[in-house]
Amino acid sequence: MAKVRTGRAGEQIKKELSMLIQTELKDPRIGFLTVTGVEVTSDLSLAKVYLSVLGDDEARDNSLKALEKANGFLRSELGKRIRFRHTPELVFKLDTSIAYGSKIERLLTEIKDGDTRHEQ
Repeated sequence: MAKVRTGRAGEQIKKELSMLIQTELKDPRIGFLTVTGVEVTSDLSLAKVYLSVLGDDEARDNSLKALEKANGFLRSELGKRIRFRHTPELVFKLDTSIAYGSKIERLLTEIKDGDTRHEQ
């Protein structure tokens, strides 16, 4: 039962944070980012928010710094929109799975292209 509750809470936090970041934050350091997932602890005291940021390393760092600066605002707004007894602490982390997946796909394409060259 607890896993279902944390899963629902994580999805709701993900939805609300996405809307807050898109509509409420006006920081120019925040680039094009997507909230890809939220992991919530079983006692709902901590939420790890995974982000995918489009751009180079500098854009990623700037976006993370801006979100850390806006952490208090985001947490208070989240508390207003979702009725929790205690609003979870937000920890922002970069989601590297998309970059990792594209790297694997590129390597597989290179291997496939190498095999077709040897057959010819």
